[in-house]
Amino acid sequence: MSGISNGNKEKIEELQLLEQNISALIAQKQQFQTQVLEMDSALSELKNTKKAYKIIGNIMVLSEKEELKQELTNKKEMLELRIKAIDKQENNIKTKATDLQHEVLKNMKG
Repeated sequence: MSGISNGNKEKIEELQLLEQNISALIAQKQQFQTQVLEMDSALSELKNTKKAYKIIGNIMVLSEKEELKQELTNKKEMLELRIKAIDKQENNIKTKATDLQHEVLKNMKG
């Protein structure tokens, strides 16, 4: 990197940080997506059962089916909102990274 200007070095370092941020966001989004799938599965199972149980700590407690359904639905909606927020963040960072990459390439050519 000896032929690269200090300005480009800084931009390349910033690009690396942006890539790390994107990776962290993707990992977080995958966790939330997994939780959404779990909520979907639990909601599906609730439809096919008469009794519902909720895990609290290390015990299972008989729960009101409709209350449990509402709780799961609320958690799912919250997770979906978080996923949308992460998507926005991810897109913003990708746009910034692309712009920065073009800038670095332009500076290296010119």
